[in-house]
Amino acid sequence: DPSAWDRARNHVKGPFAFKSLPSHHEGGPLLPSHEALLPCLKMAAASYSGRFCRAGWQPSFQLVRHGSKSVTRRWKPMNLMRQKLMAVTEYIPPKPLIPPECLPPVKAVEEEHGFIKFLRRQVEKTFLENNMIAVCHYNYAPGSEIVLMRHRLRKYNIHAKFFPNEVVRAFLLESKYKNLLPLFVTRNLLLVSPETKAQEMLRVLKSIPQIVLLGGCINNTLMSKEGFANYAKLPSLVTAQGEVVGALSLLPSQTSTILQRGPVHLTSLLDQYVKQQTSDGAETVEKADS
Repeated sequence: DPSAWDRARNHVKGPFAFKSLPSHHEGGPLLPSHEALLPCLKMAAASYSGRFCRAGWQPSFQLVRHGSKSVTRRWKPMNLMRQKLMAVTEYIPPKPLIPPECLPPVKAVEEEHGFIKFLRRQVEKTFLENNMIAVCHYNYAPGSEIVLMRHRLRKYNIHAKFFPNEVVRAFLLESKYKNLLPLFVTRNLLLVSPETKAQEMLRVLKSIPQIVLLGGCINNTLMSKEGFANYAKLPSLVTAQGEVVGALSLLPSQTSTILQRGPVHLTSLLDQYVKQQTSDGAETVEKADS
């Protein structure tokens, strides 16, 4: 009942006032100005509960705050004299003596990526710790064959290394292996080992035609493909050492023989001379007796 709400509103006076809105039956609820009005409204509603409140129904309220208005600053045009002063005092940078178009272009120095630095350290470590480095060109091959090849090479302590050509070329330009640069053009593979096992490496590569040996270095000596083949034909280190020891032991024996040859020959000549003298003496004695 709207009249009941009007009577309840008359009980509240002071800074907290109701904001007049359309009544509930006209489509809009009544709004209180503060939550402190709730006890008063409850008291007023209790006296008229039988007239306008139904069971389980609560009236709608809305809090209204009475405060200062928001401050809004609007743009105002600058004074004419100030505009002139700002225009007169504006900084004008001096023109360069040489136009920027005539200067050489400045290249921005790009910082090297951390992963590239890591790969370069791995390449340097590979070249410094191994005595045999073979550069190969590899075509497409199934992954199973590559895994089998690496397993067979690992039996002879030979390892396969894959590095980007840009990283390897950057290292070779600053090292003593710069003569290997022409080999790093296409897809390359490095076969490295701390031991010089060229014969075992060639035996494994013979079974994989997709990998072609280009060249490399052994004990800091550059070699081509033919050089690796000739090096593989050389005897092992133990055999070579035995041959050297035999050759060295043969020379002293020949020296002693040569030194003893003169006295032995002289002794044989003297013996022959003595025999001839004794035979001649015996003949002269027989002639004298006769």
